[in-house]
This record gives sequence, structure tokens and C-alpha cells, in this order.
Amino acid sequence: MTFKEQIQQGIPSILPPKKEYDLAINHAPKRKDILSAEEKKLALKNALRYFESQHHAELIKEFTEELEKYGRIYMYRLRPDYRMYARPIDEYPGKSVQAKAIMHMIQNNLDYAVAQHPHELITYGGNGAVFQNWAQYLLTMQYLSEMTNEQTLTMYSGHPMGLFPSHSEAPRVVVTNGMVIPNYSKPDDWEKMNALGVSQYGQMTAGSYMYIGPQGIVHGTTITVLNGFRKIKQNPEGNLFVTSGLGGMSGAQPKAGNIAGCITVCAEVNPKITKIRHEQGWINEIVTSTEELVKRVTSAKANKEVVSIAYLGNVVDVWECFDKENIKIDLGSDQTSLHNPWAGGYYPVGISFEEANEMMANNPDLFKEKVQESLRRQARAINKHTEKGTYFFDYGNAFLLEASRAGADVMAENNIDFKYPSYVQDIMGPMCFDYGFGPFRWVCTSGKPEDLQKTDTIASEVLEELAKTAPNEIQQQMQDNIKWIKGAQENKLVVGSQARILYADAEGRIKIAEAFNQAIAKGEIGTVVLGRDHHDVSGTDSPYRETSNIYDGSRFTADMAIQNVIGDSFRGATWVSIHNGGGVGWGEVINGGFGMVLDGSKEASKRLASMLFWDVNNGISRRSWARNDEAIFAIKRAMEVQPLLKVTLPNIVDENLF
Repeated sequence: MTFKEQIQQGIPSILPPKKEYDLAINHAPKRKDILSAEEKKLALKNALRYFESQHHAELIKEFTEELEKYGRIYMYRLRPDYRMYARPIDEYPGKSVQAKAIMHMIQNNLDYAVAQHPHELITYGGNGAVFQNWAQYLLTMQYLSEMTNEQTLTMYSGHPMGLFPSHSEAPRVVVTNGMVIPNYSKPDDWEKMNALGVSQYGQMTAGSYMYIGPQGIVHGTTITVLNGFRKIKQNPEGNLFVTSGLGGMSGAQPKAGNIAGCITVCAEVNPKITKIRHEQGWINEIVTSTEELVKRVTSAKANKEVVSIAYLGNVVDVWECFDKENIKIDLGSDQTSLHNPWAGGYYPVGISFEEANEMMANNPDLFKEKVQESLRRQARAINKHTEKGTYFFDYGNAFLLEASRAGADVMAENNIDFKYPSYVQDIMGPMCFDYGFGPFRWVCTSGKPEDLQKTDTIASEVLEELAKTAPNEIQQQMQDNIKWIKGAQENKLVVGSQARILYADAEGRIKIAEAFNQAIAKGEIGTVVLGRDHHDVSGTDSPYRETSNIYDGSRFTADMAIQNVIGDSFRGATWVSIHNGGGVGWGEVINGGFGMVLDGSKEASKRLASMLFWDVNNGISRRSWARNDEAIFAIKRAMEVQPLLKVTLPNIVDENLF
């Protein structure tokens, strides 16, 4: 059976043979045994409803075993035998180019080189899933192969509800993930609903088919590290950045450190993912003891090297050792998946990786105790370094939030705020998001590296032209991105699909997209998918990250993200998504995202101008209403450009009146 025939088949009527559990693959840890006996029966019923009744007797034993052994029913038997990667768009069966582009993006999210736990359909973050099980994957791909441009596929937390009549200007796919009733949004609620097979955690770009491998966050991390050093008025050269987490997207940190030009130490407890990141070129060296690490960092500082070092071990040991040995840390952060602290997102110090995984599954209360003890130790060590001059920032992974819940010394004197800023509060918010700059990305669905190179050139030319007349307030952002895109090829950032990311405002995104569309129309490049990380100006309401620099009391509201996805859907997005949860955790954030297919048509040109303008300025308007000076500047500028835009501006109150 050909690849196209397998896609069109969907869930096979004749079951494939049972598959062996592949020990060579990086697997998700066993999930908590949280269901009652009656709920386990319900989970099995929910899983078996994907299959014809004659298969139930055979599958029920297998699915029971999966549920008991892994805490989830993944349906490993249905995992396809074909290689999982983003194929050239013409290799997909279908009646809609837009639908084929979405298949390309889905398969990229599950590519072994991209996904953190590919057999569990988890892209990154420990639990950021594309689907809950393999039946959902097969059925979704079948629907996309049948879809016309007069239909819309509705996705409920990984489950394809079906194809519904719509029209050519409607989104081809509408995705929701984890949209549970607010009072049922605690971590254990996710564990239970996910085990039942009725909800999932889509993270930010996993469940919305827009992940492009570590490159997606390399750029944002590069900007953060560069501006972190600017903030402390030091050059990166010969100075040290210490952080942790190489799983999922976090292979980005050492790569970003290399691009920024500093010494990076990134701790990781998982040997498999450390090896993968080294093989992929995201880290230069692996060190396995703190003694060796001290020697290596001392040498790198003396020689002012640009090098990234993975420490295979716990980051708490690094912070404590460097304090004892008086190794000066200039920038410090953490990017372990603390949105998911009890299920593999963070590993406690003093316990082996294997012991921790066993404790996580079989003694979750003790595991939680050990994690919180570890967080308290890490915070104590960080505090010692900051007293010596280290600039520490929370990288939006809920480190400070979970540390505070563990009773660590991370609170400010008012006992409301954290003593350390979020990187958004200090860097990304005022320097980028408030001005409308965020992670604009594109994917060349032809799969040709030469197409990506052409788009890099196009984007670079557009940015250089815009920089000639850009106001002084955004010149630094323009120059950083011009430098980034010019060095993109040599930095070898592609993992999986032929994708690129840069930070641009609405004007930049629209002009780059229009230039791509014209190049497609001329036959110079193939079909392009536009998108962005949800970590952006207006797609995400996240009080401890993306909207942490909103100070009018609206940090915990999610109107912006909901308005964003609604507005994108009727302004021309090819698919839209809205998630509960993201980089800071289930119940802590609402994320909205989109994808847009450019095919060289006049319709695509009209859609991109309308949607991208809204997608950015929705967020700037909210930020300006919160009285953020940079956003007020940006939205006034946008109103000058577009006469149909009229935004309510805040009147500033004189502080002396109080």
C-alpha cells in the first residue's frame, strides 16, 4: 500500500499486528494512576469507540495493558510504519492545497528529529500533544485527504469531530485543546481527563501544528540573551549564561548562547535527549561531572570562548557547585518544564533519572515532596549568586511560580510579586511585544532548502528597506532581526521542515508575506505556510509570562487571546487554535494560534493583509489600554497608517492627585 493509500485509509478495517515497545525511542514517563476502576472502564469504552465492534475483544486487553503500564491509552498498534516527516506538499493525497499543507505541518510535529516523545504523539514540554492517540492521527489525516475548500474540520482536543460544510474563506481546521470548565483546570483534572481520552494539553504550538523544532525558540532566546547582557551593560564574550532543560524546545538555549556569543552551561538529566541535542548540533560539548565542568568553564572564561556545554546532571548541583567554587554567573535562568512539575517536567536533585521516573509513577506524593525540596535548594543557590551580581530572570516556564508554591525564598518584600522579573517584564514585553514585534514564522512546503534560502533573501531585503524609514524606537529590533536572518543559513537552524522564524511587527509581517505570495505567483518558490509562536504580542494571555508586563489589573483575564482567535478565523486564517495551558501550565494561561497558506493567489494576498494586521494590533491595543508607553506609541503609529483603525486610548492620571 502506498503512502497516499495509507493516509486515505484512515483507521484500517483489518487491524495491523501489535507493535513492540521501542526502547531506543525517548518515551513519555508513566503517568499517574489516577482513575478509579469505574473510570478505567470508561476510558476503555472511550478508546474502543474508534473501532468496529468485531475488534473490541482483541483490543480491550491491549488497551487495558497500556492504561495500567503507561497511564494512558496511546494505541501503539496503530502507529504508522511509514517514516514520519514533513513530506513535500505534492506527496500528500487530497482535494485542497490548504489541507495538504496542514498534513505537512502535522507530520513535522511528529517527526522523530522534532518530537520529544514521538510514539506518544508529544511534541515538546513533556505533555504538549498533537493527538491523544494514534486513532485520532489516522482519522484526522484521512479527513484532511478528503476535505474540499467548502468544508471545515473541527478538532476537539485531538479528536477529529468531523468535516462540516462551510465556505472557501472559512478556516479549513478549527482546533481547541483543553477547553475545560475553569473550576476543573487543576493539574489532576488534566491527568484524569487525559487518561479518560476526553481532553489534552496542546502546549503552544504542539496541538496547533505549528512547531518548527528548537529553531522556534532559538530566536527569542537569542534576543533575550543579547538584551540580558545589554541590560547589565556587559558584552556576551567570555561571560557565562547558566540554565537548564534540553528537552523539547529547550535545545534552543545553548544554540542561542552560541549565536549571542557567550559561554552557556545547560543542565539536563535525560541522557537520551542530551545525546540527541549534541548529535543535532545544538550543543558543542557534554560534561558529566561538576569537577570537569568547573575546569571547562574556567578555561572558557580565560580564553573568552564561545561555547555551549551540556552538563548531564541536575542543575541544582551546578548552581551550588559554582557558588562554592566562586564561578561568576552573569546571566541565570531555568527552562525545565515546570508547568508540568509532577509528571517529568522537573527532576529532583540527588535522585537518578531512572529512580525519579519510578517514584513519579509509583509514589507521586514522595516525588512531589522531593521536587519541592529541590526547588527550595535551587532558589537558595540562585539567591547566593544574585547577591554576587548575577542577573537572574524567570524564563516563563513557571519556575518562580512553582518555587513559591514550594515555599522557596523567591518572593519580593510585598509578598505579592516575585523578587526576580519575568524575562517578558524586563526584556521581551517593553522591547518587543509592546511595539508589536513577535515570532513570525514560515514553512516552505516544497521541502526544498533552496526555497527557504530564497525566502530568507526576500525577508532580509524587506527588513532592510523598512529599516531605512523606521523610527528610532524600533531600530534596535530591526537591526537584530536583519543580523539574525542574514546568519540563519550558517547557523543551521533547520530541524524537520524547511522553516524560518524572525521577529517582525505588523508592517514587517505583511510586507514579507506579500513578497512571498508574489514570488509564489511567479513560480519562484512553492506554497508557503505562515504562522507564529503563540508566544507573541496578542495570541496569549499568560499572567506570569506574555502578559506579565500588564499592570492595570487585567493580567488574569483572557479576552485578548479569545478575541485574537475569533478575529483571525474570519479574517482569512487557514486554521486557528485555542488552548488551555501552554509554557506555564494547564489552568495558568490561554493560548491562541493560527496557520495561513500562501498559494500566490489574489485571495491569499487579501487574506494576509487583513489577518496579520489584526493579529498584531489586537495585542498592541490591549497593551496600550494598560498604559504601556511603547504600545501607545505603536498603536498611534498603526492608526496613522490605517484610517479604518480607531482604538480607545487611555487618559493618564496625574500621580500627584493621589
